[in-house]
Amino acid sequence: MEITYASPSAGDLAYSSSTSSGSSTMPTRPVKIIPLQHPDTTSYGSSGGVYSSSSWSNSLFSGWREKLKRMTFIDWIEMFLPCSLWIRTYRWREYFQVDLMAGTTVGIMLVPQAMSYAKLAGLEPIYGLYSGFVPIFIYVIFGSSRQLAIGPVALVSLLVSNVLSGIADSSDALYTELAILLALMVGILECIMGLLRLGWLIRFISHSVISGFTTASAIVIGLSQAKYFLGYEIDRSSEIVPIIKSIISGADEFSWPPFVMGSIILAILQSMKYLGKSRKHLRFLQAMGPLTAVVLGTTFVKIYHPSSITLVGDIPQGLPSFSIPKSFQYAKSLIPTAFLITGVAILESVGIAKALAAKNGYELDSNQELFGLGVANIFGSFFSAYPTTGSFSRSAVNHESGAKTGLSGIVTGTIMGCALLFLTPLFEYIPQCALAAIVISAVISLVDYEEAIFLWRVDKKDFLLWTITFTTTLFLGIEIGVLIGVGVSLAFVIHESANPHIAVLGRLPGTTVYRNVQQYPEAYTYNGIVIVRIDAPIYFANISYIKDRLREYEVVVDKSMRRGPEVERIYFVILEMAPVTYIDSSAVQALKDLHHEYKSRDIQIAISNPNRGVLLTLSKAGVVELIGKEWYFVRVHDAVQVCLQHVQGLKEAPKASDPSPEEKPSFFQRLLKQRGEDLSVSELESGNKKPSDSKQTDPQLEPLLFRKS
Repeated sequence: MEITYASPSAGDLAYSSSTSSGSSTMPTRPVKIIPLQHPDTTSYGSSGGVYSSSSWSNSLFSGWREKLKRMTFIDWIEMFLPCSLWIRTYRWREYFQVDLMAGTTVGIMLVPQAMSYAKLAGLEPIYGLYSGFVPIFIYVIFGSSRQLAIGPVALVSLLVSNVLSGIADSSDALYTELAILLALMVGILECIMGLLRLGWLIRFISHSVISGFTTASAIVIGLSQAKYFLGYEIDRSSEIVPIIKSIISGADEFSWPPFVMGSIILAILQSMKYLGKSRKHLRFLQAMGPLTAVVLGTTFVKIYHPSSITLVGDIPQGLPSFSIPKSFQYAKSLIPTAFLITGVAILESVGIAKALAAKNGYELDSNQELFGLGVANIFGSFFSAYPTTGSFSRSAVNHESGAKTGLSGIVTGTIMGCALLFLTPLFEYIPQCALAAIVISAVISLVDYEEAIFLWRVDKKDFLLWTITFTTTLFLGIEIGVLIGVGVSLAFVIHESANPHIAVLGRLPGTTVYRNVQQYPEAYTYNGIVIVRIDAPIYFANISYIKDRLREYEVVVDKSMRRGPEVERIYFVILEMAPVTYIDSSAVQALKDLHHEYKSRDIQIAISNPNRGVLLTLSKAGVVELIGKEWYFVRVHDAVQVCLQHVQGLKEAPKASDPSPEEKPSFFQRLLKQRGEDLSVSELESGNKKPSDSKQTDPQLEPLLFRKS
């Protein structure tokens, strides 16, 4: 529907409507615009606020209520036990063989890795095996990913070592008790965040922060394993400077046998990993690498019995027994690390799980995934496990091996159980340098220098964020590095929010489309009118910046691409509010002040295409009535038509005089001219006619609207 009117608020502007005797104002051409539908404020709560509390809560929970009403008994089971979904639809002939192969491959990979990561965490290797046993079975039941391989990982092991080394010595029983307690705390925190659906909080941590953090951590992890290569003890620290000082100061104790063995095993691991990634038919080599390292190292020790190479030593045989975590008096000091490990779980594990779900064609709930990880850690803590999460390398191997369901995880857990029951006597002769080589090989892939190069090329600000996080984590420690990285990341978010993108719009030639004049240099504007698009919600933090930019646009006028009547200043400011999703009370008050400020200088505000929520807020606050309903438009072009007509009146009114009879066009001349304008513009807007060359068109005579004949 269209309405036709000619500047109903002309009297509010500085209109010279009267002239000397014998003259009259020029008649204005009526314009047709699409009327904006104003919401009924009486149906949205009391008049005192923007939204009533009841309407807000209804809009927040109505979706959940409808979803719960539609849920069947099977849906409830699948929500609490996601494994029931793939169990009901399991295809034994298609899935069993590939699940069995994938689970076996990951199990062979996990056994030596679990012992290596336990040593990294400062624990005995048996606790790595425990951590790769019970949590896997629990995750299969409560986790929603069918390919994610959970267990000990290098980054979490480093975090555990970093926090516990400041509380107890790694040889004390208290150290082990605190690691198990930390698993319980991490599990509880993950469950709470999953149940309350708070996983979105971690979105505020930039990917640049995570990449810089993991790169620095990988370097620290690699250097911390150097003692098994060098043959002497080095200081345990999460900062690179003390580690390097310790390595240099103990250089006189260097022993070449573990260095040579470790270097050879590391070279073999890297070669197998490279061949496994680059050759599809050799893909199994990547998973066989850790087992190969253990077998080669153990075989060499059994044959030559070198005294200078330290061994893993005695490992208890049998499955873990049930026990309640102890030492709760230290729980307060473990809370920051529990939050940090939970953040790593959300960013890494949930991210990997969602990517694998997309590749395998099923949906995954991030909060359900977080809950599954939490339950796995809670049950694991009752069976002597330290914190576990999803492993990128093992999950990738599981996916590439063809895993279809959680049955592959059951196979992996079964292999871990068999290793605990029958193979621990063989683990006694594994060289420490072989386990260190496995850790170093795993963390080399975490050094994400390619991301830094990419960020330098694409976004210097993100590169700066990556560099700050990397440097502070490397030299000041993990906790400080993460805090600084997150703080700088949030500062960037706040800066972007407080300084939103604002664009001056111009009309693309031959169309009724208005776009950013900086992006489209051919777009032209009109004299006396400024069209501004605000590309962000308007609230207390950015309203001052927006007001400053509007004043700047009013003063700084580029006349090179302007058309229309020649006027000396701005009479209209059109705000395109389609991108504005929200406006708060501070912004509403500032908008009122801006209106009064403009009114004092004979400038009228026009608002284009506000969404229903924004329009309702403005209506509740009285801004709609203050500015005038006639100054709210559906399209920018509608607002331009009305404003331009006013500007034309300002230009022509003082010069208007009665034309002589000879100058008056005949009725037929006026009719032919009107029909010609109507036909050309209607063809143009319908796309049936190509736009004429702007050089051949008088910009002041270019029609602004179409009228149906």
